[in-house]
Amino acid sequence: MKAHKFFIYSALAGIGLGFVQKSEVPLKDAFKKDFYVGAALSYRVTSGRDTKTAALVKEQFNTISPENLLKWEAVHPQPDQYNFKPADDYVAFGQANKMFTIGHTLMWHQQTPKWVFEDGAGKPASRELLLKRLEEHINTVVGRYKGKIAGWDVVNEAIDDQQGDLRKTKWLEILGEDFAAKAFEYAHKADPKAELYYNDYSLYRPEKREGVIKLVKSLQAKGIKVTAIGMQGHYGLTKPSLEQVEASIVAFSKLGVHVNFTELDIDVLPNPSRRQGADIAETFGADPKYNVYTTGLPDSVQQKLTKRYADLFALFHKHRDVIDRITLWGVTDADSWLNDWPIRGRTSYPLLFDRNFQPKPALQAVLQAAK
Repeated sequence: MKAHKFFIYSALAGIGLGFVQKSEVPLKDAFKKDFYVGAALSYRVTSGRDTKTAALVKEQFNTISPENLLKWEAVHPQPDQYNFKPADDYVAFGQANKMFTIGHTLMWHQQTPKWVFEDGAGKPASRELLLKRLEEHINTVVGRYKGKIAGWDVVNEAIDDQQGDLRKTKWLEILGEDFAAKAFEYAHKADPKAELYYNDYSLYRPEKREGVIKLVKSLQAKGIKVTAIGMQGHYGLTKPSLEQVEASIVAFSKLGVHVNFTELDIDVLPNPSRRQGADIAETFGADPKYNVYTTGLPDSVQQKLTKRYADLFALFHKHRDVIDRITLWGVTDADSWLNDWPIRGRTSYPLLFDRNFQPKPALQAVLQAAK
């Protein structure tokens, strides 16, 4: 598809944001020798209802992830009921546009129905029952898209935020410490050629990094291949530091696995959360002091956002030998989850395209990083 000619504010160092510069290079082409660049999509896009966003996705990206429609509660809401239509449309969109299509996610403590962990009487399920359900779910879902979905987030957010231990979840409580191994085994059996990932947030934190290293080593000791570790890039304008992010890239690559940045966005708003991350359980009531840019992003903040994206993509480019994929969590500012987390109804500006589908100065800075 011929690249659309964008007029982009230059974000080069020393040049003000008023200088207009043309760019014809889509993100996917700028980094085609380095890694895939993609976005997470809502069902509005892949169902054909949101044609403007779909056009932008086709133009700029070569990999896609589903925001919600392959999570357990969406695709398998009842024991004997699967809801495949949204996932089918998503996969068809990826195939039609020759995109590296990701499945997200097979095992997670959130957005999994209560019935999964209960027996017929509403009591906690036995290990045997839960394993049977897990295998059936993975075999059905992964099997349906065998050869079409190229990589799966098999296990999502299984490490505790503070100490780096295994997170206390129903999966751990009922199955024991081999819960992740079982999920990877079932996924590999269902599609032996699919790439299999472990995905988590705040992996720049040393304790959490060490917890993931321990988990991956335990899987490798069982002969289980983890293709890559997905580092969710839910970052702020200054935190984490580039050094913290780089330390994790290097540490994970020493395991013999690759690294993906799976959920990249930059939160420019004040955040009441105690930590930089993505714990969706941590929410707060509305407060004007955390929603400060309702009429637009000030020039000074736009410049900080531009520099942040430039610095991150320069780091990714530096480590392109071990990084396979960068996926932004959303396409334009309008569809970012950060408009509603950790406070609903905020006006957020975390992505490379604004609410009018126009490139922000940060896009030109990212394209410069490819050079």
